[in-house]
Amino acid sequence: MSSDRSEPSGLSQPTRRGFLDWLIALCSMATGLAMTIPGAMYLWPAARGGGSELAEVVGAADMAPGQSKTIQAAGKAVIIVRDRNGFRAYSAICTHLGCLVTWEGAKEEFLCPCHAAVFDKRGQVVSGPPPSPLPAYDVKEVGGKVYVSVA
Repeated sequence: MSSDRSEPSGLSQPTRRGFLDWLIALCSMATGLAMTIPGAMYLWPAARGGGSELAEVVGAADMAPGQSKTIQAAGKAVIIVRDRNGFRAYSAICTHLGCLVTWEGAKEEFLCPCHAAVFDKRGQVVSGPPPSPLPAYDVKEVGGKVYVSVA
């Protein structure tokens, strides 16, 4: 009697070369995806979202005239300023090199600490190297709450 230990046809032992071929193919696919996805996002930036959603400014009702608050709205730094007439909102990013600006309530101006840039209370360039004014955003007061739209 002979014992027959033959394997079924079509199945074979895994080889080191087969495993390495499989591993290289997997790494190649991962690299291809890692390069393709950012390229697609660059070509179709509108598909990433955005829109005109309103962001609530928490604690804005407690702000006195002349005070400011910096928030994040839709991934953008926004500085909210309260004056006697209500609220105004501007980008908190200096148009020169992207530093964060601060509000000086006593002087009623925005200051950029990096290169001594000065913007007036309407976001217009007063002095320094910035090439353009601070972008303004819409502010709405609804039911005692303050909302800013950065779209």
